Amino acid sequence: MPLTRDFRETVREKAKRSSRFRQALLTESVENLLAGDLETSKGLLRDYIKATIGYRALSEAAGVPEKSLIRMFGAKGNPRASHLSRVIEALQQHEDVRLQVSVSRRVDAA
Repeated sequence: MPLTRDFRETVREKAKRSSRFRQALLTESVENLLAGDLETSKGLLRDYIKATIGYRALSEAAGVPEKSLIRMFGAKGNPRASHLSRVIEALQQHEDVRLQVSVSRRVDAA
């Protein structure tokens, strides 16, 4: 289901006001990526990019052409691992955070 303009505007406004919200968007996007949910990860990254740095500045920071970024985070986009890695690094620098991975045991429902 496509997001409404009002919802996207709400996300942008919240991201402008709250560093915790921005960090949560970035963290959640990477967690979804690691969980194998590329579509959700791309959507969250797209929301984060649009609400913060924008594609033009991200292109310069990550060294990936702007049009490639727009395509890779689109509905049919299939980002290359090398580009995605550079994007995540650039977004961490932009937000002045360092994301870390921790290991936990899976708990399977019986």
